[in-house]
Amino acid sequence: MVPGFDFDQLRTFVAVAEAGSLSAAAPRVFLSQSSVSEQMRKLEARIGVTLFTRGKYGVSTTPAGERLLDHARQLLAQSERAWHDVRGFSLAGELRLAITDYFRPADVARMLRHLGVAYPSLRIHVTILKSGEIEAGYDTGDFDIGLSMRVLGKALGRDAVAGTRTLGRESLEWVASPDLVLVAGAPLPLLVLPDSCALHRFTTQWLDDHRVPYTIAHVASGVAGLQLALSAGLGVACLNASASGPSLVRIETLMPGRRLPALPDAEFHLLPARRGEPEWVTQARDALAEQLTAR
Repeated sequence: MVPGFDFDQLRTFVAVAEAGSLSAAAPRVFLSQSSVSEQMRKLEARIGVTLFTRGKYGVSTTPAGERLLDHARQLLAQSERAWHDVRGFSLAGELRLAITDYFRPADVARMLRHLGVAYPSLRIHVTILKSGEIEAGYDTGDFDIGLSMRVLGKALGRDAVAGTRTLGRESLEWVASPDLVLVAGAPLPLLVLPDSCALHRFTTQWLDDHRVPYTIAHVASGVAGLQLALSAGLGVACLNASASGPSLVRIETLMPGRRLPALPDAEFHLLPARRGEPEWVTQARDALAEQLTAR
């Protein structure tokens, strides 16, 4: 066999190394946990070394894995540069990017770092906002590229925007700390973002529609704060899979014999090109979409 790497396996390897577990990496690369595990088994078999140390709370890279991680990042970035160079992409300029707080929060810094390596002349200014604010600001030209979230069948802020580019679908889940103690018959202690967040309004309406009693136990300013409140055992929240974090569990494991109403999926979208936008912005949107949907 000629030595070499499968780039899909390298992307998954980097996702696992950065996420710290197979389950946390799965939504990053839009694969099932079993598919992630199979790719890592094949990669280790192909190169003949152990890349991860498996433990109770996830995985960590071995010394060989650390060496491969540095090479993998460079190879993936070089591959992307070559791909766009051949296609005539030349990304340079000031790019204003708005991203919903719920979009793969553990991944945002990594993705921006990757884009910076791949396109050193592209300067990206990132704003983290709620989906409704992103869509409204995009309409008025506040941002060059907008990434928003939508609950399937439910608009987060307004009706679906024509021409959006779907990046991926994730399940919404009721999650909590495994240490949370729920009192039988008591209202559900709900953790949310402020009521200007459309997912907050969706969650409370969903519980009202299904006649589930609840109380607002804590209001966090952003997803990072919500994750901290969840980890502290302050209550239960509705989160998309990639925002829930590896330390949290689905609420069903804490409520034997009782189930909360099943939730729909959510989709993430890049908003469509605006009339008359510069060609390099359109190219940047395409490059960003390829990065965010790469498996």
